[in-house]
Amino acid sequence: MKNIYIRTIFLFLGLLLSSSCSDYLDKESDTELTLDGVFESKTKTENWLAGCYSRIPDPTWGYTRSLGWEIFGDDMTPSERWRQYDWQVIPFILGDWSVGSQWSPGYWNSLPQRIRECNLLIKNIKPLPTQNLNEDEVRLMIAECRFLKAYYYSLLLNTYGPIPFSPDEITPVNYNLSDLQVGQTPYDEIVTWIDKELREVEQILPTSYSDGRKFGRATSIMCKAVRARMLLFAASPLVNGNPDYAGHATKDGKVLFNPSYDANKWRIAAEASKDLILSAEAAGHKLYTEMNSAGKIDPFLSCQNLHLVESSKGNAEVLFARVNVESGEYDRHTAPGGAGGAGGYGVTQSLVDAFFTANGLPITDSNSGYIEGGYSVNDGYWTNGVTKFNEVKSPGLVTMAGTYNMYCNREPRFYLAVNFNNAWYTDGDNAGKDKGRKLEFFNGAKDNNNTHDAPQNGYLARKRTDPTRNPTIGYFAPRHGILYRLGEAYLNYAEALNETDPGNPEILIYLNRIRERAGIRPYTLGATDAQNIHVDSDQESLRKVIRMERRVELCTEGIRYHDLRRWKLAETVLNGPFYGMNFNGKTAAEFYKRTAYQTRVYRKSFYWFPIYLAEIEKNPNLIQAPFWDK
Repeated sequence: MKNIYIRTIFLFLGLLLSSSCSDYLDKESDTELTLDGVFESKTKTENWLAGCYSRIPDPTWGYTRSLGWEIFGDDMTPSERWRQYDWQVIPFILGDWSVGSQWSPGYWNSLPQRIRECNLLIKNIKPLPTQNLNEDEVRLMIAECRFLKAYYYSLLLNTYGPIPFSPDEITPVNYNLSDLQVGQTPYDEIVTWIDKELREVEQILPTSYSDGRKFGRATSIMCKAVRARMLLFAASPLVNGNPDYAGHATKDGKVLFNPSYDANKWRIAAEASKDLILSAEAAGHKLYTEMNSAGKIDPFLSCQNLHLVESSKGNAEVLFARVNVESGEYDRHTAPGGAGGAGGYGVTQSLVDAFFTANGLPITDSNSGYIEGGYSVNDGYWTNGVTKFNEVKSPGLVTMAGTYNMYCNREPRFYLAVNFNNAWYTDGDNAGKDKGRKLEFFNGAKDNNNTHDAPQNGYLARKRTDPTRNPTIGYFAPRHGILYRLGEAYLNYAEALNETDPGNPEILIYLNRIRERAGIRPYTLGATDAQNIHVDSDQESLRKVIRMERRVELCTEGIRYHDLRRWKLAETVLNGPFYGMNFNGKTAAEFYKRTAYQTRVYRKSFYWFPIYLAEIEKNPNLIQAPFWDK
């Protein structure tokens, strides 16, 4: 076999290779190895495989700071002035986005590189009996690479839409440029390939590993999770018969998006989600819950700790996790300035408004008990069950006397997702000595120093943050990052089932499992009473409650933006003013006013990332993503 030279150091750094073709196979005379040499060593083979895994996204800091999925959506909002620190997607949400804009994750170049590395392993790996690398292990490593290829293609497809697609190709060192100048493959053809590949690979991979050191490596459950999410997107209005993309075709006339709506895609998506659920539950996965002293679900600790407790410590809800994540940076930027944090990463007013009240109704319902103005007279406690939430101050305390009424009488997930002015903030240190105080977001107060490191719209994000963090001394507890969890699978199934079989009783069964864990009344087709909330059985009514539940349950997890895209709602929801409390307010009368702090722009072209102009210029067969060239 022709020698291909690779820097040894790349094997140990996850093969962080250059994005340009000419630099892809780098050489350094004093450290070079042949490709044969790599796969003659078990250690080097394992390091190569680790490099193949290296582009799995970080769902803590990556979804926010790097990829930007939560900034793109309407859940989270960073300090706009952080753009000076190269927060690249902040200009994007303001409409300053072009075919030449830089985006550091660079999926277009980086993911094909990892796919190529997977192909090289698949082609060259072999058993090494003297080094305890046997045929079964080789078979699993090949299956892992097949999973990673399918997963990376699903990320490319979700980001760019139709892409150049050669899943098994290994570009030779002496390539001809014309060999690389291929056009895009239709969206549905790529979906079909990914679907088939994942279904085949899930038959090879185990449901889990007994060796804890293999946590995070590909499993059959991960295959099913990636497949189910992809098929839900593929059934949705953006790509299922979208008339906006009629005529979007390659230069030789091949249509890239199917112009005809196919209802069967929803059935396929529903079946994939149900298959995931049944297989995951059979393998021991279940919603994460913690019980209170009365033997019932504690919604506060359950919903908080499902994002903090790792699988090895009893969190069976996790289906797909990344082990090495930058959770400390997420914790730092969501921590208030008065506690040593960067203090500028908040949530939007629309997310605040999306949470239900304590009786499970939306704030727009006249029976919800919601009051927006004025202030509470007494401390507010969660009275629907015993909880240790805010145990340092007083167990079950959710609001203190003098809290703006907008934040009172809300459901548990609200208090776990939103840090608002006058909320009780628990400060922790690495000795475990907890302390706490009220948050002070008025301008010039302890947590608003009127700089970029302050909540620009009067809120900070709380969900997925560690209550023991202490930025002052640099203590941040490490944790895994969750890419897929069972709660999402329940909601995916409910949505897809409603689109293909409205009125199916399983819709409410799975929707209500989420609400039960959250501590609020479930839905029923019967009459509303103290235990249940009536909902009509027609498709549109159920679609509305499913989407409301997704917004709340999955908020700040990197999912909302893609929901808005696939429902074709992004150009409506993400256009116009975004609101919060008044950052400049120094008194209650000034601060507690719905104030537009930002005006966002979302054009029809923004549904897909553009192909960089430089790539279009290099490859005349590429077609720019829809509407970017208009």
